Amino acid sequence: MAIKTWANDAEQSADMLRVIGRQIGFETTGEIQIYETEPEQPPKVDPFSYDINFTPYDAW
Repeated sequence: MAIKTWANDAEQSADMLRVIGRQIGFETTGEIQIYETEPEQPPKVDPFSYDINFTPYDAW
């Protein structure tokens, strides 16, 4: 799962990933990689996320 976030810091961004994942039926396990890039959306008053993407994964 990949998600773009507007957050105060990397820790808040990771927390958002975990919470949103749970809300849509996924449990976040393993390493979370955070890349700081230029935003594609303007900031808002509160942190937010956009452009959620899923990559199929076959563990077998």
